[in-house]
Amino acid sequence: MPKAALPPDLSRRERQILDVLYKAGRATAAEVQAAIADAPSYSAVRTLLRILEDKGHVRHEQDGSRYVYLPTVARDAAKRSAMRHLLNTFFEGSTTQAIAALLDEDSSRLSSADLDRLAAAINRARREGV
Repeated sequence: MPKAALPPDLSRRERQILDVLYKAGRATAAEVQAAIADAPSYSAVRTLLRILEDKGHVRHEQDGSRYVYLPTVARDAAKRSAMRHLLNTFFEGSTTQAIAALLDEDSSRLSSADLDRLAAAINRARREGV
């Protein structure tokens, strides 16, 4: 069963490993290592997986003689937690500031369909927030 959202105090390597597991759904230590650019040693990946398991973010299943690792936190909960952490850390908790920063950076790459989706999301937020 999924646990609470991810805390913001995971190391960069722990987050990389979780990213791999979310993308793959499940993976062995060797598969995790292969999926990380500039990966640490195999034994370091195994150690980090054990640490993540001790913290409750990963669990393993036995598949013959190897362990297969799976995330225990639902991806949507992890995304929400990461977004809250990002908002609180860099934007004083302001969704408006974060969206403005993204639009300043990426506005030239937004298609008409992207802008329509954003407008629809804003309209939905207005209706639900009133």
